[in-house]
Amino acid sequence: MPPTPPSTPNQGEPRIRDRGDACPGALRLHPADDGRLARLRLPAGLLTAGQVEVLAAAAEELGDGRISVTSRGNTELRGLGEGCGAELGARLADAGLLPSPAHERVRNVVASPAAGLDGLGGGDVQLWARELDALLCAREWTAALSGRFLFVLDDGRGDVAGLGGDVTLIAAGPSAVGAAFLYVGGQAFRIAKADAPRAALAAADAFLTAAREAGNGAWRVRELPEDVRPDLAEALRRAGIAAEAAGAAEAIGAAEAIGGTQGTGDAEAVGDAKVVRPTEAVRPTEAVRPTEAVRPTEALGIPGRSGGAGPLPGVIGQGGRDGRWAVAVAVPLGRLTSGQLRALAPAHGGELRLTPWRGAVVTGFPDRAAAEERLAVLAAHGLITDPHSPWLGVGACTGRPGCGKALADVRADAVPGRAGLPVHFSGCERRCGHPTGPDGTWVDVVATTDGSYLVDGAPTPRTSLTEAVATARTTR
Repeated sequence: MPPTPPSTPNQGEPRIRDRGDACPGALRLHPADDGRLARLRLPAGLLTAGQVEVLAAAAEELGDGRISVTSRGNTELRGLGEGCGAELGARLADAGLLPSPAHERVRNVVASPAAGLDGLGGGDVQLWARELDALLCAREWTAALSGRFLFVLDDGRGDVAGLGGDVTLIAAGPSAVGAAFLYVGGQAFRIAKADAPRAALAAADAFLTAAREAGNGAWRVRELPEDVRPDLAEALRRAGIAAEAAGAAEAIGAAEAIGGTQGTGDAEAVGDAKVVRPTEAVRPTEAVRPTEAVRPTEALGIPGRSGGAGPLPGVIGQGGRDGRWAVAVAVPLGRLTSGQLRALAPAHGGELRLTPWRGAVVTGFPDRAAAEERLAVLAAHGLITDPHSPWLGVGACTGRPGCGKALADVRADAVPGRAGLPVHFSGCERRCGHPTGPDGTWVDVVATTDGSYLVDGAPTPRTSLTEAVATARTTR
């Protein structure tokens, strides 16, 4: 079982943040052993063809020629020179990738990458992402959010709802047209879909107010003391957003075949709506656990993979709002060459969506033949296009030589074993970039000081990694 490091203190012992958030950005470069590192936030992972070219050229001309895809669907450039920050910032700003320099680190928005493409889900949350991003950049106070604060927008299929968002929005199903669910710190509310982006903004405001009250420097909702909760009801009231209790039982009926558990609470008045502040925590994953009838991979006719999430590699069938087709691929170990990124550039009318599983979705193909042709091109560029590839779900941190804390070159040592559970190779016990999920849902491979590894805690020499990883991925 992966010994996942706790991201929060023990209950009753809130984390104390006694320094500012040093999370890197596109303008705040981070020093690393292989040069400077820039992290570019991409709400919903979105890039246009022009932005793809700018990013690829920046990687080639200013960095090491590669682009990393992060577990939030953002990108990183490594190997940057000491004095290239101003030029990089200018290039990104000219391409529309830095709409507000003051907000560049808070644009952490993850959205269901296949939303609006395949006819599944309860809404096109990609549109929510665009509106939320504009709202974040238009408010001066939102710049106070940490670079780690995360908004998650799920279209109802349950693919991103479990990624640990501070603010999670979930679109309801066909029987509740026009409804969405808002989850923050154990509180759950039903709102109108049209109000979803504004509700997410109000939730962020409620968190900042609670963080100031707590005085512990919390960067994320889960870091607040147990006795301090964001007053979400009041924030929604101030924003003029009607909301009501969203127990999971209601979510079941609204989302049609999406399961959960009942929440309870005490009523409060918010505008003209009756709001219940739940006293029993309702986690996003409880309200969107897909049943056999609506598992996205089965609905697409593609076999699911154990422990996986997100669109599997292949063609995403016609069913979107514009009747066009798309393709999905995975990025080997989350690192793209500039050539691979250019190969992902969308045609006219399409877009590139990077995913939190270090993959990509390219949209805008007029028919299946065009989509399959692009998929073949992407395979020739070394991207993962086979849903049965053993490399699917294999991830690794930066490792040596780029990270000074790493004990091994984990990217060179990484092996897939056999297809199965996700597996993550870490150069040290920090396990940077490891998958989100409880013990038993992914395989934990960590380098040790003696030159070997721990595979789910079991000492393993390099020469036995393939067998050990294969066994761990397929025997749970």
